[in-house]
Amino acid sequence: MEPFRQHLFVCTQAKPEGVTSCPGNGSLRILQALERELAAHGLEREVQVTTSGCLGLCDDGPVMIVYPEGVWYRKVSEQDVPEIVSSHLQERRIVARLAWRDAPAMKAEATDHHERYRAMLKAKDEAGVLPDDINEMIRAFMPSRAVLTALELNIFTAVGRGTSAENVAREIHADPRATEMLLNALVSLNLLEKRDATFFKTLRSARFLSEDSLDNARPALMHIAHLWNRWSTLTDCVRAGTSSAGGRSEEDGVAAFIAAMDHNARERTAGVVNTIGKNGIRHMLDLGGGSSAYSIALARAMPELKSEILDLGEVIPLTQEYVRKAGLGERISTRVGDMLHDPLGENYDLILVSAICHMFSAEENRALFQRIYKALAHHGRVVVQDFILEPSKTAPRQAALFSLNMLVGTKAGASYSEPEFANWLNAAGFSDVRRVHLPGPSGLMIGTRI
Repeated sequence: MEPFRQHLFVCTQAKPEGVTSCPGNGSLRILQALERELAAHGLEREVQVTTSGCLGLCDDGPVMIVYPEGVWYRKVSEQDVPEIVSSHLQERRIVARLAWRDAPAMKAEATDHHERYRAMLKAKDEAGVLPDDINEMIRAFMPSRAVLTALELNIFTAVGRGTSAENVAREIHADPRATEMLLNALVSLNLLEKRDATFFKTLRSARFLSEDSLDNARPALMHIAHLWNRWSTLTDCVRAGTSSAGGRSEEDGVAAFIAAMDHNARERTAGVVNTIGKNGIRHMLDLGGGSSAYSIALARAMPELKSEILDLGEVIPLTQEYVRKAGLGERISTRVGDMLHDPLGENYDLILVSAICHMFSAEENRALFQRIYKALAHHGRVVVQDFILEPSKTAPRQAALFSLNMLVGTKAGASYSEPEFANWLNAAGFSDVRRVHLPGPSGLMIGTRI
């Protein structure tokens, strides 16, 4: 049984450098082209596209198979996709110049490829060579550093609609030779394209990494660039048990930090609003609300809601600007304060603690939840949005790694587990304590004051 009219399989099996592979020959670009063409022809609900592991014909890749016909296409290029969609998928006419119908030859090539690949792996293993996945993990800082430098220098904006390395170097006030080396590396990372001596943005870098795009993430990603120096102190931090910086440094930039938090919140606001619901909440306190992303989302979902944001003095002016741009100044107010020591207020229907607890020690969080309990009205709820580790504290991986981020950046912060959050909430007096899973490494912990 086939639920779709046709089913396409495209090989995306990555191989070590130097080994022929479909991704190395452009299969990922073919996937993007397929998505565009299927949508353009109204076929996205009729034709399913699935990525696959190695199909054994790597020397003739990229390889694509179309079912139910069982047609194998080889050496497919991005430029071939419109013809495949219009001719084969719409008119049921096979693109003969790309089809490979010599089954014995296909089987012989696939068998030979697998034997050569297995022999290479065996030879590496017998020689005691470091496995590729471990080697890649250790060297992962190299592409990361290249992209972060490109963001710091605003490379993607400088490339514009396409230009030379010399022009980019002139725009960013950098050395031409070094700039070209960086641009070439960005091409290898599929963030730029190079035609002759001219560099162009890819669809993704144009959308997310250039200042002329509405979806430009560079201001938020600059926070990641600021983390670089801190992470280089990880060895010393593990020895000492705390950050050598002792807190957020001046280099971090408050605006970049708040922009990063706002960017992260975008993908989570809908899930948080749906979980909280839209009834019975009129008075809300948003602790450490930063860019006010959650207050804005909740206010838009609940016309009668009024929210108060408590944050540090260096943050509140930025918060007020986000609120002003949202046009919600009459319903979202701000207050300067320290949530660990200053009065929180009283009779709130909801207190939101988003991306805060990981900055505090266990003792500080325990005390904070006691203060929150007293600030809530009866039947009021606390909602904690944060990285939540499994009891073993080894998963999700991003949450476990983020715990190290808190080690290098705070005095005593960490990612905490579901049992730890539950214990703090129960000890403070909350009832109906529960965890809500959200897509990604973060989640919600919810408690109610009875």
